[in-house]
Amino acid sequence: RSVIAENLEVGYLVERHLSNGDIVMFNRQPSLHQMSIMAHYVRVLPGKTFRLHPSVCPPYNADFDGDEMNLHVPQSEEARAEAILLMRVQDQIISPRYGGPIIGALRDFITGSYLMTKDDTVITPQEFANYAMLGGYEGNFPEPTAKGKDGPMYTGKQLFSLFLPKDFNYILTSKWSKGTKGQQKDVVIKNGELISGVIDKASIGAEEPESVLHRIVKDYGNAIGKQFLNSVLIIAKQFITHYGFSYGYADLELSDKVKQDIHSGIQETYDTVYDLISQAKKGTLKLTRGLSADEALEAYIVNELSKARDKAGNTADQQLDQKNAARIMATTGARGSSLNIGQMAGALGQQSIRGNRLNKGYSNRALPHFKENEDNPDAHGFVKSNYRDGLSTIEFFFHAMGGREGLVDTAVRTQQSGYMQRRLINALEHIKLEYDGTVRDPHGHIIQFLYGEDGVDVQKSDHGEAFNITRLIESETIVDSGKKAAKDEPEELLKKYTKTFNPRLTRLVDEGILQSKLSRDGIEKVLKKSLDLYNKAKAEPGQAVGIVTAQSIGEPGTQMT
Repeated sequence: RSVIAENLEVGYLVERHLSNGDIVMFNRQPSLHQMSIMAHYVRVLPGKTFRLHPSVCPPYNADFDGDEMNLHVPQSEEARAEAILLMRVQDQIISPRYGGPIIGALRDFITGSYLMTKDDTVITPQEFANYAMLGGYEGNFPEPTAKGKDGPMYTGKQLFSLFLPKDFNYILTSKWSKGTKGQQKDVVIKNGELISGVIDKASIGAEEPESVLHRIVKDYGNAIGKQFLNSVLIIAKQFITHYGFSYGYADLELSDKVKQDIHSGIQETYDTVYDLISQAKKGTLKLTRGLSADEALEAYIVNELSKARDKAGNTADQQLDQKNAARIMATTGARGSSLNIGQMAGALGQQSIRGNRLNKGYSNRALPHFKENEDNPDAHGFVKSNYRDGLSTIEFFFHAMGGREGLVDTAVRTQQSGYMQRRLINALEHIKLEYDGTVRDPHGHIIQFLYGEDGVDVQKSDHGEAFNITRLIESETIVDSGKKAAKDEPEELLKKYTKTFNPRLTRLVDEGILQSKLSRDGIEKVLKKSLDLYNKAKAEPGQAVGIVTAQSIGEPGTQMT
């Protein structure tokens, strides 16, 4: 080292190590859309692995089972500036495919925020202060609203409210409320205070348009959105860690009576199936138009068996109470569904290949363990067992047959969608937005007079609309206090503010405002905000709209089954 140092002369280039705060570009292949490569700030850590926040996994489609990723370090000041201006993670929160957040809470974060904002969650002032510090809160604390045996306590809702903008108003229905058939529009936020409802996937989830997160990012900007997400997620993570949320074998145990109910339910279905088969043999089966006798019988049987699985699943599902970990995860949208719970605790159901029951294998039977042409649904891949009790040998083999098809299908699908995406990109890559607002190809041929026929950039939009007038009116109604506007007042305000809107948007705004019961000030506030949002949501000239279009069609193709 010292020898090298002594030999340094003017004109030598001295490279330095990567250090905290450098901007880098991070990418995971296949790069299917623009969010597959984003700019991150570096935090140097020991070890030879890349570490990243779980919330940026959806845009990369990454998981932690051995994925490899690429890191590019921009060298020039210009390259760094460009990465910061165009590629930072917080500027990619809203996806240009559907105008909703692609980066948001997932898995534990969702369960954690549900447990934190439940009605019966109370937090001691000491814990409250610790959580607030973790979330980087710097303002004053509100007064505790709950009573505990050791004095005043804070509620989980107050903790969540710390990080909402103070003038934020919103109403929506949580996944929990939908799943438990509770009241509609249960989540109410008034002046940055969570008044009622629980926060789950519907409020802060990734890939959930019209959520609280979406509203904050769109109305307050990416920087505030990033801050909100960071704070809320770190607190949800910390909360669920202290809470001790676990899920085990015991959470699937059902009483003997319920197991018996499930068993007898499946037996009833089997009897129905035998009845259908005997009708078909006698020729008295009611046929369906366009199907032969055999096809009609098969369709009836498959229908009955699928009903049997659903019934077994529902019976099992209803036995698990609302404190059950699996129920919480499925209902809040953190992970899994009632189907998964049904297969773990109820019955696995019919295994299929290419949408048909398992019929082929040996001559006139699927396996040599059955008689030829046997009618029993067991012989055609219906699995009565569940994952809790385990499958029999034959059931396991049938299940493996169905599972194998899934693996083959995945490999084939990737090839097909990859080739489709390539053709799309090649067809559209040269199309871009010009300075006069038209969409043209390099020859100057006009493809659209106005991008998307409304000039709105989906990435800055509300599910494709420049703004959602009903949401704006709803939010204003929560805080609006004046008396209802006179007959002609809305009309003149509308004329003043909707001049630049396109006819369709103008019509929607007119209808919304005239039906609302807002005061004059309220109407003016809503219209001011809509005009502001409309101007912010315009697409910028020079945007490669052709590429974005091709990516937005190609990327979901890999998920199509």
